[in-house]
Amino acid sequence: MKKLLIWYILLVGYINGAGTDPVFGENGMVVSTSRQASIAGIEILKKGGNAIDAACATGFVLAVTSSSNGNVGGGGFMVVHKADSTIFTLDYREIAPAAAHQDMFLDSNSEVIDNMSLRTRAASGVPGSVDGLLKAWKDHGSGNISRRELLASAIALAERGFELSHYEAQRFNNNKDLFLKNKAAAKIFIREDRKPWKAGDRFIQKDLSRTLKRISRDGRDGFYTGKTADLIIAEMNRGIGLITHEDLLKYESKYRDPIIGSFKGYDIISMGLPSSG
Repeated sequence: MKKLLIWYILLVGYINGAGTDPVFGENGMVVSTSRQASIAGIEILKKGGNAIDAACATGFVLAVTSSSNGNVGGGGFMVVHKADSTIFTLDYREIAPAAAHQDMFLDSNSEVIDNMSLRTRAASGVPGSVDGLLKAWKDHGSGNISRRELLASAIALAERGFELSHYEAQRFNNNKDLFLKNKAAAKIFIREDRKPWKAGDRFIQKDLSRTLKRISRDGRDGFYTGKTADLIIAEMNRGIGLITHEDLLKYESKYRDPIIGSFKGYDIISMGLPSSG
């Protein structure tokens, strides 16, 4: 199996603090903000997958286990440097719906409407994670890992649950008031007994498991068309959301030119526009 070095960045969010001691891997490493996600990536490598396979499997598990760094409803960037020095960067960030316009968050006096660009359905972009992860896996994966294998760990963890870390439990507790404003969110993120979450509690996401199963079975179409797409549009229609079925159908992640420079004898490779680098 060819060795690859990959920088894998999902939707930018809050980043956990990391230790300062270096860690080395003899044959390869999988690093993420979630223990379960990293283990899933390692298992893919053990099955004969390459770094791209492992990164994509890790990404799907992060959508289950890492509320601030993983998603299927958002997007991300991928920067890859292969062992043969091939470089590619993939942009699968969200895009604005076709109906979006520059004044959509302003009132009649051209003043910004509080929180409209942050906590309303109108703030939602057309999601890119599913398209991007599947494109990277299809175009650059080893060919040894099926789509079913790619999503198996994510589905199992969503369906059967996993133990919350202290960080995740506190995030849920800190956002309780927001969750209570949405019946569907409250059903998932608020305990039945209304008590605070704590580290070690089992967190189950049946709806997410069903979404992931549709992706596993039907690929991209399992998210951007059919049942999942219908659910997304139904949620948009409950408020002032702009995403349409056509927006979902037309979404396409794109390969971009990387930014390449040098520093003290090292080549620096980073994501180009629309990323900030």
